[in-house]
Amino acid sequence: MEWNEVISLLPALFVGVVLGVIFFGGLWLTVRKGLSSKKAGLIFISSLIVRMAIVLAGFYFIGAGNWQKMMVCLGGFLIARIVITRFTKKEIAAKNVFVKTKQ
Repeated sequence: MEWNEVISLLPALFVGVVLGVIFFGGLWLTVRKGLSSKKAGLIFISSLIVRMAIVLAGFYFIGAGNWQKMMVCLGGFLIARIVITRFTKKEIAAKNVFVKTKQ
């Protein structure tokens, strides 16, 4: 693989990261809002549908019949998952969201 081919895959990596941030960031926001809502089921289902539609459309257009771009996009998606997971763990620890209750 030549450098020109590697450089042509960088936009796919960037889009994969953006799609991952949209998906997992949206999931985090959905959980935060949904837990305190009276219509939690509607919020969770509608969020899932919107997030999946965005991600699937993004993968479809970036992949465009090229499996290398699809794999690089998936790699970016997974990188975003790791980053968002670490960010949210730090936020949970800082806010002490889950406090043990006395039984």
